[in-house]
Amino acid sequence: MSEEVLESFTRQYIQAQPGNEVTFGWQGGEPTLMGIDFFRRAVELQEKYRRPGMHILNSLQTNATRLDDAWCQFFHDHQFLLGVSLDGPQELHDSYRVDRAGHPTFDRVMAGIDLLKQYKVEFNLLACVNHLTAKQPREVYRFFRDQVGAKFIQFIPVVERSLQPGKTVSDRSVNGSDYGSFLKGVFDEWVRTDVGLVYVQLFDIALAAWSGYPPGLCVYEETCGYGLALEHNGDLYACDHFVSPEYLLGNITEKPMVEMVESDQQRRFGEKKSSNLPRKCHACSVRFACNGGCPKDRLIKSEDGDPGLNYLCKGFYAFFTYIDRPMCTMAAFLQAGRAPAEIMDILPNEKSRKRHK
Repeated sequence: MSEEVLESFTRQYIQAQPGNEVTFGWQGGEPTLMGIDFFRRAVELQEKYRRPGMHILNSLQTNATRLDDAWCQFFHDHQFLLGVSLDGPQELHDSYRVDRAGHPTFDRVMAGIDLLKQYKVEFNLLACVNHLTAKQPREVYRFFRDQVGAKFIQFIPVVERSLQPGKTVSDRSVNGSDYGSFLKGVFDEWVRTDVGLVYVQLFDIALAAWSGYPPGLCVYEETCGYGLALEHNGDLYACDHFVSPEYLLGNITEKPMVEMVESDQQRRFGEKKSSNLPRKCHACSVRFACNGGCPKDRLIKSEDGDPGLNYLCKGFYAFFTYIDRPMCTMAAFLQAGRAPAEIMDILPNEKSRKRHK
């Protein structure tokens, strides 16, 4: 990204924010390939354009293999929040997380995490759930909790369109049934031992839904259109899952960014998430929790023959129906001004909970 594009983006993005808190999200590929001086300049520009009293936050997603003392000191000094890609224990992570030369990356990722801890940089884990990791939910979760010491975890299902004729998704993709089983396995461990201690993004989203609040993540919102992607040359796209010509909104050096975000084209893109749902979804008892999932994963037909059913539908339904009773309990606790963590006092494994606490 050139200096011109970086400054234009920083200025327009800050000016468009109605409140006093602004979050910049840096993704790649691998953002650290830009070098630390790029991010020093980014922070300088944020300071230049921020309004008095405005708080600037930065989040950066990384594979952590290139982190060193200089990077971690910078992240600490400027209070960056890191999202680290780690898929599980070594044998699971290294199944797909290899470098360009085909070498495994687990040891380098763990060394990067150790540096983040040393410099007291806050981080969460972004774990891809593929066809291998989906078979070992408790092993993956316990590794993150007990060996990595993660307090914040995001599980991201791998659903990739296949390039092979006659196949819907790639071999490493997770199917709906396995994804649902994975989530249930993690939830069973978490709800008995770690509520209030470890934060799993999807479980927080579910509790919001059961409590009558918006999910807070585009994947599970009724409509979408607020997860736009800015490319290095200033091109702005409707979504980071839809970076293709038909979803190009324009270039921020030629057209005001806020105008593109509020355009009819972008509004229609966001509303299609709801309007294109199959009839099966409209009649589903857990639609309020999943809202059909991400449009990028709507690759199959329903039993009625309607197109646009989410490839993970079986998993969503199995998981959200499975957690209904504990979610109702935790939502009731919240409504009564009590902590959701109290649910651990009425479930088995009390001794296990105290051990992890």
